[in-house]
Amino acid sequence: MTLQQLKYVIEIAECGSVNRAAQKLYLAQPSLSKAVADLEKELGITIFCRSRKGVYLSEEGAKFLSYARQVTEQAQLLESRYKSGGSVKRVFAVSAQHYAFAVNAFVELVREYGENTYEFSLRESRTADIIEDVRTRRSELGVIYLSNFNSEVILHILRNADLKFVPLFTAKPHVFVSRNNPLAARKSVKLEDLLPYPRLTYDQGINNSFYYAEELHIAADSPKNIIVSDRATLFNLLIGLDGYTISSGIYSADLNGENIVSVPLESGEHMQIGYIYSPDRPLGAVAESYVEKLKGCIAKYKGE
Repeated sequence: MTLQQLKYVIEIAECGSVNRAAQKLYLAQPSLSKAVADLEKELGITIFCRSRKGVYLSEEGAKFLSYARQVTEQAQLLESRYKSGGSVKRVFAVSAQHYAFAVNAFVELVREYGENTYEFSLRESRTADIIEDVRTRRSELGVIYLSNFNSEVILHILRNADLKFVPLFTAKPHVFVSRNNPLAARKSVKLEDLLPYPRLTYDQGINNSFYYAEELHIAADSPKNIIVSDRATLFNLLIGLDGYTISSGIYSADLNGENIVSVPLESGEHMQIGYIYSPDRPLGAVAESYVEKLKGCIAKYKGE
């Protein structure tokens, strides 16, 4: 087994295709296929399963990939440390649902390491992709929420992926609306009050199950629905179309402007927001620092 073979496996997993991976690696496809086949034979496992659309990781392959990422990351750290003669390169990645406090914590993290060498990634993503990112070690942490509605299903998925959920705080549901929306002046709203307005939700791709939704009460009746993929678009449509979205109520005016108002939603639900990680891989120093900054940002915005 060689470091190069590990890099090949990672590239194929990310591309989902041996052909595309070979193109990115500037290799002939037969050479790449043979390198992986030799590795599978040496280890006595099947890393990739083949389909008409390409390849996908087997169960053994997913576990192997997590170790392969660790080895290649450590190799990169060694190279950056001893080849350049400089300081150790800090590497950290987090995948999160669309939360402003997760972005604010990331900003604080980058500022903390601003004078050092680092490579940080923040991926605002779909729920299923967040879980997959952490399972395959593409991200060290994932930020998601649990509720009465989804907790049984999501926790089951996390157990199957050998991941652990650590709660950060529990929030009561709110709706985000434009400052000019008639609901903005209300002390609270009910689900039936929302019916005349467009409901904005985040796209969950092919895993479009209610249990993966970022919004509470996703199964509630709503005659007007708009699905978006990023936070900026969602907020623009809240303002432009007098829409609403259901959220934790934690809003960063610094990040998203002063035109959005958070109004309590009368509901028996809750949002327990926390982070997921792999217990068999202790959090690194950078990840621990990010978690502390998450807690600080949450405390700040909850207090406003």
